[in-house]
Amino acid sequence: MLTPLETKLLGVMMMVIMLGMGASLTFRDFLIAFRKPKGVLVGLLCQYGIMPLLGFTLAVTLGLSPALAVGLILIACMPGGTTSNIFTYFSKGALALSIMMTCVSTLVAIILVPALIAFYSGKAGISGEFAVPASNVAQVLMVLIVPTVLGMILRKFNPNIGATVELIGSVLGVFVILFLISSWVPRNYQLLLSTPWPVFFAAIGLGLIGMLLGYWLSRALRQDTNRSRTISLETGIQNGPLAVLIVTLTFTGEMQQHVLLIPMLYSLFIVLTSSAITVWYRQTATREALARDSAKVRAAA
Repeated sequence: MLTPLETKLLGVMMMVIMLGMGASLTFRDFLIAFRKPKGVLVGLLCQYGIMPLLGFTLAVTLGLSPALAVGLILIACMPGGTTSNIFTYFSKGALALSIMMTCVSTLVAIILVPALIAFYSGKAGISGEFAVPASNVAQVLMVLIVPTVLGMILRKFNPNIGATVELIGSVLGVFVILFLISSWVPRNYQLLLSTPWPVFFAAIGLGLIGMLLGYWLSRALRQDTNRSRTISLETGIQNGPLAVLIVTLTFTGEMQQHVLLIPMLYSLFIVLTSSAITVWYRQTATREALARDSAKVRAAA
């Protein structure tokens, strides 16, 4: 489990991350998104339609214990994380769509996440001491909305400072994941060595399968390949640190350690799998750009 100091640091870093995410947006961005909302709506459908259902399905199919199942369902119901914005940038995706999806999924999370966790936990038969109180989730999300709005206000009144905060928040998003991994894994390596393969499959499969389903659902809903790749990354990359924070504020002792296992494993492997997917997407985007340029040359000739 995380120490009290690590839990406090995680809370502070999450606020800075959300401040940075808010600083990446302006109120005008929302007006533009509302005029052409299809991309964001498709993203929300993937985020809150595919991922919670996928987490529930994996938990039931793999026969996970209540502690592991609630950890998996929790991470599956989380909004998108700022880490996805970085991977979208390097994959040559639609960065503006990625940032907007991350922000909107976080804003609507106050209502959707507690409801989805309660619904799928109930379907999986998780109750009693393993249940995550909806009030805990809503309170954490509400607290994190405040720095997001403050970041937007900061960007409006001072774009230069806002841009700096945005950069810090994006980099800190990756740092938080590395911090969690480097502090948690050494203390729990014996637990990891005794962890059965279905747990690793659930932690890795949630992100990979989520990206795959997010891409093809986006294509089915007539999003172009570039936007579909962006939505794919946004779908599979969840806000792992937020899930860890909710677990540390809800559970204690040995139970916290077991519930944390899948969110921590997910946070570890999503960096590795997303890096591989990003390289593939970047190569695909480059080939598509070259093909378009060649077509323009032939048309001009």
